[in-house]
Amino acid sequence: MRRNFLKFLTIILAVALAGCPPKNETGGGGNAATNGGDLLIGEYGSLTGAQATFGQSTHNAIMMAMDEINAAGGVNGRKIKVLTEDDQSKSEEASTAVTKLISQNSVLAVLGEVASSNSIAGADVCQANKVPMITPSSTNPQVTKKGDYIFRVCFTDDYQGENIARYAATQLHIKRAAILTDVKNDYSTGLTSTIERVFTSLGGQIVGKSSYSNGDNDFHSQLASIRATNPEVIFVPGYYTDVGQIAIQARELGMKQPLLGGDGWESPKLIEIGGRALDGSMYTNHYFYADETPVVRNFVQRYKDRYGAIPDGMAALGYDAARVLADALKRAKKLDGASIRDAIAATRNFDGVTGTITIGPDRNAVGKKIIIEEVKNGQLTLRATIQPNGATPTATAAQ
Repeated sequence: MRRNFLKFLTIILAVALAGCPPKNETGGGGNAATNGGDLLIGEYGSLTGAQATFGQSTHNAIMMAMDEINAAGGVNGRKIKVLTEDDQSKSEEASTAVTKLISQNSVLAVLGEVASSNSIAGADVCQANKVPMITPSSTNPQVTKKGDYIFRVCFTDDYQGENIARYAATQLHIKRAAILTDVKNDYSTGLTSTIERVFTSLGGQIVGKSSYSNGDNDFHSQLASIRATNPEVIFVPGYYTDVGQIAIQARELGMKQPLLGGDGWESPKLIEIGGRALDGSMYTNHYFYADETPVVRNFVQRYKDRYGAIPDGMAALGYDAARVLADALKRAKKLDGASIRDAIAATRNFDGVTGTITIGPDRNAVGKKIIIEEVKNGQLTLRATIQPNGATPTATAAQ
């Protein structure tokens, strides 16, 4: 009952805000247009709650990027100030957080979220108020379909789902697979749809399907049902919080099949939770931390020096999103919503940690490579790199 009331209240607040006149005639916050102070940027993320490592990694990298930009002179001589709101890994809180950033703080633009359900909620508010938003890592295609002020710097679920399914069918030569889906998660259901469509189009068979809800603790019945279908692999397009436990319980049931998934697995907590039960399992990611290219090597070293940890894929995307936004602010004709939106949309060949970033006509990053990582002996290894030109994946580990 309380959850339904909160959702209702959030909708009322968002609609009320959408009906208010924008801070200037073209939308967006008015702080930069009316004074010479700091440029206020909003960030909302899962700093606490079920997907807390997503928000923490992203926030750390955003702050590092902005500090570096400010140290180099800021945006046309003005510093960027980031105002951060914790949405507690809840979509209803995401709407509230973005509403506050826009209505109370008059931010010029918004960075966030990671979880697609939360980004969809925040995007509604940003679009209604003509405030540009860049999600670093929400991959569900519906996010940017919310409107012309919503962008992303990552690939989409259509893209990664197709590639993990194609890799399973053509490189691992899998014929029989099962899928275990988080039915309460836009990310998981969207990825499931693409994986099933592509895998079966390549001659594969989905022999078993089962479902769960994020936060469940017992997966034994779903796994037992899947075990009876005798698949060669199990696709688990979910979040790291569940995948580790699913792997452990699958091994308890004597199931030796590798699990395959998407970038929702990407977290230092994944192996901490699942341990050796994950050995042989693979997932798609946006970059590999041990890549020796200078842009990756330098980013990883600076992040380690600052935070004492290896940056995960969410950190890499958070860093890229912050820098893409700062670059757009420098190029914008005016510091208002429409001008900043146009500058983001004009981003071409931006040299990012996760690859070259070009914003396409649908406001998605286009032509990005995909990394496939494998867990071996409790450690992440690079399995393959898939380039956007459709070439055969470059194998890195023993096949």
